Amino acid sequence: MSLTKSERRQRIQYRIRKIVSGTAARPRLSVFRSNKEIYTQLIDDVNGVTLLAASSRDKGVDTKGTSMEVAAAVGKLIAEKALKAGITEVAFDRGGYLYHGRIKSLAEGAREAGLKF
Repeated sequence: MSLTKSERRQRIQYRIRKIVSGTAARPRLSVFRSNKEIYTQLIDDVNGVTLLAASSRDKGVDTKGTSMEVAAAVGKLIAEKALKAGITEVAFDRGGYLYHGRIKSLAEGAREAGLKF
């Protein structure tokens, strides 16, 4: 019996989380993608705390345009918030999603704004 799409993503997510972990100095940039929105968090896994968050529902994000453009804007927003907080390096957690489309666009937007990963 084959896996459903959500079960497959869950397995990939567990496999990634065994390797990728965040600290206060180098938090984990976690991504969640729904059909309409995209959400990101900077997480310190050592203390179990979310340091920063940004999403396509925030007021600073222009929701006009394609979903790729919106994802890039969210990436830039999380990078700006991180740089204000003194965070320059992160560990990227794609959350079980393939690295293309909106996930890739978000990562490139964050890199353009100054985050290193």
